Amino acid sequence: MKDVFTGAFAAIAIPLCFGVIALVYWFFLRDSEIAFLPAISLALFLLPLFLPVVLFYLTYDRWMEFVRTMFYYKMGRTTLRIKLPPEVLKSPEAMESVFTYVYAPMNPDNLAQAYLDGKGKQTISLELASIGGEVRFYINVPTKLKDMMESQLYSQYPGIEVEEELLDYASELQWDPEKIDMMGFHVVKKEASIYPIKTYIEFGHDRLPKEEEKFEPMAALIEFMAKAKPHERVYIQILCTPHAKENFSNGYLHEKGTWEKDAAEAINKKMMRDQKGQSAAEETESRPMLTGGERDTISAIERNVSKVAYDVAIRTMYVTLDKTQFNPGMIAPTFGAFTQYSVTGRNGLGPRWKTDFDNSWYEDVTGKKKLARKEQEVTDFKLRKYWAGSGRANDAHQPKTMSVEELATIYHIPGSSVLTPGLSRIASKRQNAPGNLPVGELPF
Repeated sequence: MKDVFTGAFAAIAIPLCFGVIALVYWFFLRDSEIAFLPAISLALFLLPLFLPVVLFYLTYDRWMEFVRTMFYYKMGRTTLRIKLPPEVLKSPEAMESVFTYVYAPMNPDNLAQAYLDGKGKQTISLELASIGGEVRFYINVPTKLKDMMESQLYSQYPGIEVEEELLDYASELQWDPEKIDMMGFHVVKKEASIYPIKTYIEFGHDRLPKEEEKFEPMAALIEFMAKAKPHERVYIQILCTPHAKENFSNGYLHEKGTWEKDAAEAINKKMMRDQKGQSAAEETESRPMLTGGERDTISAIERNVSKVAYDVAIRTMYVTLDKTQFNPGMIAPTFGAFTQYSVTGRNGLGPRWKTDFDNSWYEDVTGKKKLARKEQEVTDFKLRKYWAGSGRANDAHQPKTMSVEELATIYHIPGSSVLTPGLSRIASKRQNAPGNLPVGELPF
């Protein structure tokens, strides 16, 4: 609502100024000889011409929000539960392949689809949920992408089972401040998007080590989530929207490019290149050589930007269904497990917003703002939406761009080296029927 009033005030600011000038003239200056009288008359004459501009400014954002919401509901949403196979012999690169294949910007074919139908980018939600200590893997996708997601998961992980949940598991969460309590965080990249976090390649998974030699980055988070008690819920929600150009043809008045340009500028800055470029000899003789860390950073940026990317926001939530048993010790590990993806001098993941206030004694004296934040966060979690607001105060937790390599590092099917009791696996491998079975009616 604050954004609506801000937009409305900005839109009527110019006509309001003309109105104030007219009132000043009418009450104080109408009997005097003022040289700028013709200018005021012209201003009053042109005042009605601002009305279409004002109406457009006030209604455009609301209209686009409406049509895109309608398109969102027309697409439908499906929650897929992933049941883990007894063993996984693939690296996170397999999940990277899945994310690359299902990348779908859904660009509109014409202006009618963009501005009347609201066709555009749709969000995929990668989720981990601890239901009383039972850790489950979920993926929530637009219904029209369900078959594509299922086929890719089966193709990359043959022993996996994917089930569509007829009743979304998140529906059990009904906000009632008299009965339940929660705390939520928004986790994003700490630095600019182009600087990558530590990925499975740095963890050595690309070399396919033996199971007992693997370092599984998701193990710590899964182990913690399995410690939740029957009345507790721990949720990790990774919301991924295709990273693509925005311009007038696909429903945006302000053009926005992709991260390739920012990456090139950052590399040139580190290499101390000017805009015209320099030869290899000049680079060697006229500036200090790059350190090993700088070379690794540049290499990681180039590799990262060359891959398909998503605009990503991570939500972590701790919920207790019995507010009298709220456990503060369960809060920090929900986002603390992401610190292992940090690389000094490059990037990392960390909390940048929370449902509570640091200085509630003057920011939220009555406590109503905190309750409103918690209710909104629960609603957004169930709708698979992420709203960081606008303005300088909310810049820190805006979604940041991640490549599929980064995504696959923080969300993939863990190998059998993760022996957490709360992480259930399929008891036996699923095999196809033999191809040489007899076909036809029996002779007796």
